[in-house]
Amino acid sequence: QVQLKESGGGLVQAGGSLKLSCGAPGRTFSSYNMAWFRQAPGKEREFVAASRWTDMSTHYSNSVRGRFTVSRDNAKNTLYLQMNNLEPEDTAVYSCAAGFVASGVIWGDYSYDYWGQGTAVTVSS
Repeated sequence: QVQLKESGGGLVQAGGSLKLSCGAPGRTFSSYNMAWFRQAPGKEREFVAASRWTDMSTHYSNSVRGRFTVSRDNAKNTLYLQMNNLEPEDTAVYSCAAGFVASGVIWGDYSYDYWGQGTAVTVSS
C-alpha cells in the first residue's frame, strides 16, 4: 500500500500564492504519472495539473493554466504545485495522485492508482 502525503495548504488572500508538496517516504515515483486534483465543497473532484513521466510533459486544466505550475523532483521523490494569483474559486481540498500506466489519460482520475488524503486551500476575497 502506497500512501501519498500532501502539505502546504492553508489560508491565503486572493492574489496570493501557495506551494503544495506531495511525497511518499521511501517510495520513488520517477516512473509514475503524477497529478493534482481538487474537490471544492459540494462539487465533483476535478483535474488540476499533471506530469507525465515518459516525456516529463506537463498538463493543466483551463482554469489554472498560466497561474499554476506543476513540477517534480525525482531525487526527492516529491511533486509540487506552485499556485500563483489565487482566486476564491480555487478554494478546495487538493490531492495528489500517482499512476503507473504511462499511457493513461492524464486528466482522468481513473488513471491513477494511489491517492493522498488531501490538503485544504482556502482563498479569501
